[in-house]
Amino acid sequence: MKCTSNIQENVVERVEKLLKERGSKALEEARKTILQEEVESKEVREALNYFMSEYWNDLARPALLSVACEAVGGDPDATTPIAVPMILIGGAIDIHDDIIDQSKVKESRPTVLGKFGKDVALLVGDALLFKGLTLLYEAVEKGIPAEKILVIIRIVKNMFFELGDAEALELCLRGRTDVTPEEYLDVVTKKAADVEYYTRISAILGDGSEEEIAALGKYGRILGMMAILRDDLMDMLDYKEAVHRIKKECLPLPMLLTLQNPKAKAKVEAILKKKTIRIRDAKTIFEISDNSGGLKRFQILMEELRGDACSHISDLHYSKNYLKLLIEAMMLPL
Repeated sequence: MKCTSNIQENVVERVEKLLKERGSKALEEARKTILQEEVESKEVREALNYFMSEYWNDLARPALLSVACEAVGGDPDATTPIAVPMILIGGAIDIHDDIIDQSKVKESRPTVLGKFGKDVALLVGDALLFKGLTLLYEAVEKGIPAEKILVIIRIVKNMFFELGDAEALELCLRGRTDVTPEEYLDVVTKKAADVEYYTRISAILGDGSEEEIAALGKYGRILGMMAILRDDLMDMLDYKEAVHRIKKECLPLPMLLTLQNPKAKAKVEAILKKKTIRIRDAKTIFEISDNSGGLKRFQILMEELRGDACSHISDLHYSKNYLKLLIEAMMLPL
């Protein structure tokens, strides 16, 4: 047990170091770029400052762009002009998702929606989105060839359409206990589009071959799925967030897997039909999932995804240790 704990701590430390070293420069530049824009509205200005300075510590996107580019033999620093706008675009997507899901608190912190309300949140999300898209076009001035910019912009457009489709499909799953794991995983696959497109963009920036671009794209899609599913498990462990998921969103995958067990389904549905769902109810559902094999099935699925992700990068000729590390991070605390 102690050995396992030490291994997990080592993975966490290595990931934190990687994110800081590879993501800090782009994140700081993104903050500086958006916060220097003139905004007359005091509330919108405060909301932008709150989101970029206190809430949106997005080191993952620039770090992923960096290590994926390096994996095809490219210069990781060459990704910064693209990483900056992608941080802003990613922030816009996050704020808009919070509005759709009515998420006012995440990880014990108020979201922009929760702190400033829907109208301001929408305006801040729009500001981040348009600034990010503008910076994508301007990346040619930072040394990115114009032909690559055109390809990247098409990729970003496709990303938005797929993510929007995923959000629309997920709306149809809210409040349903008859959603099959397969149906939910189809939506999760679409929601992982952004990570695939980040790794594809990185391979393009690094002058990767068509085979390398395709391989990193498949790796990114699976990594994105693993991140979403890991959040599902974290939401079940955070009982307050689990209550929110039950009331406002689609049920997390471990819960859907539990509902596939007839005996467990009867117990869970009896809780879900209650007029008021409380924290102790979410805790009880987690215990039922654990005892009925729902969590075990979830772990098996994650192990399969890990194997698939590793297989797609096995033939890359350059450094792929960081890509493997990110996969391992998705398995914690499984």
